[in-house]
Amino acid sequence: MLNENIKAIRKSKGLTQEELGIKLNVVRQTVSKWEKGLSVPDSEMLISISEVLETSVSTLLGETVAESPVDNIKSISEKLEIINLQLSKRKESEQKF
Repeated sequence: MLNENIKAIRKSKGLTQEELGIKLNVVRQTVSKWEKGLSVPDSEMLISISEVLETSVSTLLGETVAESPVDNIKSISEKLEIINLQLSKRKESEQKF
């Protein structure tokens, strides 16, 4: 579970194993071993991982984390498009007065 959570949260933050390793001062292979369940980070490293990934240690240890879809950018761009349309309509109506 820990290995799956580290991987899911890392991916949801858009980090590669290499980037997470750099932030934690470990090599990419160490992150890979954690994610494959071949090794487990010690308690101090768990705290560091939780800080870098901006999540709680309990989430890392126990709760299953669903991978967020990579399509988040599409969703955000659609919302921005709607906001832009609303703003342009507002400007048009203000110019009529």
